[in-house]
Amino acid sequence: MGSITRSFANNITTSGVLLPASLTNNSIANVTAYNASVATGGMKLISSQTASNSASISFTTGIDSTYKEYQFYFINIRPATDAKHFQFNLSTDSGSNYNVTKTSTSFTAWHDEGGTDPLLSYQAPWDLAQSTADQILCWEVGNGADECFAGSMQIFNPASTTYVKHFISNVNQYYSANYSINHFVAGYGNTTSACNAIRFQFNTGNIADGTILMYGII
Repeated sequence: MGSITRSFANNITTSGVLLPASLTNNSIANVTAYNASVATGGMKLISSQTASNSASISFTTGIDSTYKEYQFYFINIRPATDAKHFQFNLSTDSGSNYNVTKTSTSFTAWHDEGGTDPLLSYQAPWDLAQSTADQILCWEVGNGADECFAGSMQIFNPASTTYVKHFISNVNQYYSANYSINHFVAGYGNTTSACNAIRFQFNTGNIADGTILMYGII
């Protein structure tokens, strides 16, 4: 019986529970291999891109079968031109074309700084019905010095060749009329081809500044 095995055996209760003493710095240091197939949980940062008057931000590598879920974080995204819509599209050919057919739903929650105009409404102009157009995630973003939006979007199993590609987005913006607007958008890319690239951009004009992080969910 090896020393590590003996240490474990001496610290197992009759009910099969390991005692704290069974795991020490020395015992862990002496382990020469771990089972890589065991999921450890958590998030892995794959890529971070920061705009500087950029036409778009695209992720053309790192989206594959490694992860079943990818999460994107939008941090202080601001357009170069006032009142523009932030949107995305998927690609099945590594970014040569961004034209995946999508069906989606969109609604918003509003509230102004004065506390006088709360609103919850479905946004029919921003949903898609079997369209290859870019999906709007946040509309009429201002380009004032303190205006921007932030939030996140999830895409599930984009490498699947069996199922459609579900996405869920939740972002909040400061609107120029002193409103907080929370945008909720969800849908699916209606393709059974693997999606391996994604592009974010405003409907016109550049991305003045802001950062997008892409994580893989282990």
